Amino acid sequence: MEKKENILGTEKVGKLIRKFSIPCIISMVVNALYNIVDQIFIGQGVGYLGNGATNIIFPLTVIAMSFALMIGDGTSAFLSLKLGEKKEKEAAKGVGNGILISSIIAILLSIISFIFLPNLIGLFGCTDDIRPYALEYGYIITIGFPFLTIGMVLNGLIRADGNPRYAMISMIAGAILNTILDPLFIFVLGWGVKGAAIATILSQFATAILNIIYIRKFKSIKLTREVFKLNIKIALKLCALGISSFINQISIVIVIAVENNMLKMTGENSKFGPNIPLTVLGIVMKISQILTSIIIGIAVGAQPVIGYNYGARKFERVKLALKYVLGAGTVVSIIAFILFQTIPDKLISLFGEGDELYNEFACMAFRIYLMLALLYGIEFPAGIFFQAIGKSTKSAIISLSRQLLFLVPAMIVLGNIFGIDGLLFSGPFADSTGTIICVVLLLFEVRKLGKKSNNIEEIKEPVIENTEEVVNKLDKKLVITISREYGSGGRYIAKLLAEKLGIKLYDKEFIEKVKEETGLAKEYIEETEQKRTISDFINDNAMTSGDELFVAESKVINELYEKESCVIVGRCADFVLKDKENVVNVFIYNSLEDKINRVVKYYDIKEKDAEKQIKNINKQRANHYKHYTGQEWGKLDNYDICINSDFLGVEESANVLFNMIDNKEKVNK
Repeated sequence: MEKKENILGTEKVGKLIRKFSIPCIISMVVNALYNIVDQIFIGQGVGYLGNGATNIIFPLTVIAMSFALMIGDGTSAFLSLKLGEKKEKEAAKGVGNGILISSIIAILLSIISFIFLPNLIGLFGCTDDIRPYALEYGYIITIGFPFLTIGMVLNGLIRADGNPRYAMISMIAGAILNTILDPLFIFVLGWGVKGAAIATILSQFATAILNIIYIRKFKSIKLTREVFKLNIKIALKLCALGISSFINQISIVIVIAVENNMLKMTGENSKFGPNIPLTVLGIVMKISQILTSIIIGIAVGAQPVIGYNYGARKFERVKLALKYVLGAGTVVSIIAFILFQTIPDKLISLFGEGDELYNEFACMAFRIYLMLALLYGIEFPAGIFFQAIGKSTKSAIISLSRQLLFLVPAMIVLGNIFGIDGLLFSGPFADSTGTIICVVLLLFEVRKLGKKSNNIEEIKEPVIENTEEVVNKLDKKLVITISREYGSGGRYIAKLLAEKLGIKLYDKEFIEKVKEETGLAKEYIEETEQKRTISDFINDNAMTSGDELFVAESKVINELYEKESCVIVGRCADFVLKDKENVVNVFIYNSLEDKINRVVKYYDIKEKDAEKQIKNINKQRANHYKHYTGQEWGKLDNYDICINSDFLGVEESANVLFNMIDNKEKVNK
């Protein structure tokens, strides 16, 4: 029966984006409001110095979130990968270790932050006037780091378990509780910033408890006491999978630290003093976070639509989805821009009253720093678009360039030259330069999509295929995995061996199986599979396109193992089937000189380019294997048979393999 195509490739693009984006927008806006609610009530009940305190402590919260996202995203990715390999026990160990190490790190971070809080707030630009409020607020907030971290880690795992609704409810419940407790503690009990901090950690505690309750309800795995034993190897793997999230969050800490110190320095030399700029710009950035949350929610909701159709080579649908996202994001940005420029005094008044200088600087900050906020509709979706189509390098460039490459240097240079005014203008400078990069990259990619649409049939046919008739000569089921160096002739050896044994070869044919499983086009799979580069570690998403393909390929490998005897080339099949019986793992290698000769002869590559290509491809294979298996590619211990194809030649190497298998397994000749 023909498999029904995924609705991502058939349903109206606009309808799909609305369906997926609305929950994302709600979740992201709720998350943004979580931080803003504190400041609204503190501003009304304590004054702007109290709000300045929350801005000083915020980088510490982001550091805690950095570890939470690193472990949470890494564990979610590990869970998905292991479930794809049908290794539920390993998946459970990953989840257990993720929860364990996140708890340990959070407790250590809480203790360190509590002890060194007076020194840390100095690093984040705290003034003498704000200092007592920052200490009062910070000492309580740091106690809540374990609740914040555990809640966030489990929230990601619950989504990965296929229950995003529960994850959203637990987060919204915490936000609602925070909104109720803030006015109670600040106004009724008169606890000031201390009350706001207590309200926050109680809300984080509530979210954490709701998520902990879910542990016994996991559908995909069973969590027992044994899985919570620390495994250093698994723990390091989880951190590696989530390192991109950590890098992105830490970049925010760097920006805030530089910004706060520059605001303090330039503010002291202005009529506003240091306290007003520190407080106001923090509020302005929090308000702008609502705008970015809506735009990112739209783009993240469209991500599966874009990714699926790009993989399925439905490039017109990709361009249409991008058009919808950019259009909706721009409309939202224009509305926000109008509000920022026309009623900044009304917006800042939500956070309490200030004197004339306070209001003057607030209007300046909204109108100058967010002068080009209307570009956010292009800037933020661009990075997510490239992430969706697997262009991790471009996504990383867009994600990090505005913050670290443009904004931080602009703050330092313009602030030192033009004072507080120059620092405010660093915002539009970073937005304009960042958007130029986004537009150039998007135009280039859309043009490529147009060319691909016109040449959609130009997909290369497999070089090595099965013979038409396959007559199995084995008495029992046997799966042979062939790993090989590029240029060793391993694929041809695999073909000859499969013919001699009368079983099917899965190499290029394997791509057809994955195509059936995922709906992705052959060319996309060929371009994406078995490639792992350094850019993947700075991608915005824990699960890259390569990760998703590995999950799909692992599923196909397990299905083939259950179904038939065969020869499988590459795809980490030796690792995927490492716990299975009746599997023979083979590695084919040869000298660099022979590789070069073979590549030049059979692949039509010039000799001067051959060595570089051989080293690059073999490095990609090694990185890919290391990433997904944690083992060294080509290491003798990982294989049953290793053959140097130089020694006998490819034909005789196939004969030797056949004879070795014949000696071990009964073959009907």
